[in-house]
Amino acid sequence: MEPAQTSPGPENGTTGPLVSIIMVSYNTAEMTVAAIRSLYETAADVDFELFVYDNASADGSADAIAAAFPANEFPNLTLVRLDENVGFAKANNMAAKQARGRYLLLLNPDTVVLQDAVQNLLAFAARRPAARIWGARNLLGDGTLDQGSCWGEMTLWAVFCFASGLESLFPNSSLFRPEGYGGWDRTTEREVVVITGCFFLVEADLWHELSGFDERFFMYAEEADFCLRARALGAAPRFTPEAEIIHYGGASENLRARQIAKIFAGKISLAKKHWPGWKVAIVRLFYRLAVLVRWFGYSLLGRLPGKSARRETASQWGEVWKMRKTWLAGY
Repeated sequence: MEPAQTSPGPENGTTGPLVSIIMVSYNTAEMTVAAIRSLYETAADVDFELFVYDNASADGSADAIAAAFPANEFPNLTLVRLDENVGFAKANNMAAKQARGRYLLLLNPDTVVLQDAVQNLLAFAARRPAARIWGARNLLGDGTLDQGSCWGEMTLWAVFCFASGLESLFPNSSLFRPEGYGGWDRTTEREVVVITGCFFLVEADLWHELSGFDERFFMYAEEADFCLRARALGAAPRFTPEAEIIHYGGASENLRARQIAKIFAGKISLAKKHWPGWKVAIVRLFYRLAVLVRWFGYSLLGRLPGKSARRETASQWGEVWKMRKTWLAGY
C-alpha cells in the first residue's frame, strides 16, 4: 500500500531540502547498508532527505537498514517497507510523492558514493540548469569504467549492431556501438540521450510534470523512457565526469538469464511505446537473433579445452531463449 505523504510537497510552496535522495532496495541487505553509509560519509554537508523503499525483500534488508540507521540518529532517513515487490519504477514514484527537495536523486542500493560525488553533481546541475537531468561517471567494483552510466539513442541500427555482435567486435567504434557511445571514455562533459537510473539527478518540477516513471516498465528502460519524454519537453540530459560512484550492477538479480530477459523486455517495451509497429517487429527479430548468435557462439567456444565458463554462458543464453515468449511481449 502506498504510504501517506508525511510532508507537504514543493508544489504546495513549502520549504524543503535541496535534494531528496531515493533508494529502492530489493534483496541487497549488505550492499544497501553500505550504500547508505557511503552517502552519509561523503555527503554530510549536503542538505538532503533520504527515502529508502524496500520492495518486500526476503533477505531481511529492511530490518538490516533499520538496525544500522536508527530513526533517532538519522531523522532525515525515511524507511518504507512495502508488502510486495511493486517494481523499480513504481517504488520510485511512490517515494517521489513524499519528496520535498528541489531535486530528486535516484541512487541504486548496489552503489558506493565516492567523496564529493553528490556535491559535484549538484554543482554541475547549478551550472547547467537547462539540462534538467544530470548524470555522472560510474565505476565497476574493480575500479574500471562502467560504460553504462549513460546511453545514446536506441535505433534499429544500434539494435542490429548489438544483435549481430558488431558492437562486441568493435567496442570503441562510434559507428558499430552508437547506443553505447563507443570510443568515448567518459572523461569529458557532454549532452547524452539517456542517464542511467543508478545515479540520476532530475529537477523535481520536471519529474512531477511527467508524472515520474511509466509504471509499465517494471524494471529496466524506465529511465530511457523518462529521458525521451523529457527531451520532448526541451530537456537536454547532460553527463559530467566530475562526480563518480561505484556501481556493482545487477546485484538484486541472482540469475543472469533472468536479468537479461528483463532487460530485453524493457527494450521491447520502449520500442512499443515510441516506435511504429513495423519497427517493433524488426526489433523483436533482432533480439531473437542476438540470443541465437550468443547461444550458438558460446556453445562452439565451450567445446574447446579449458572453456567451461563459455559452456556456462551458453547455457544462460539457452535459458534466455526458452523465456523468449515472455520478453518478446515486453512489459
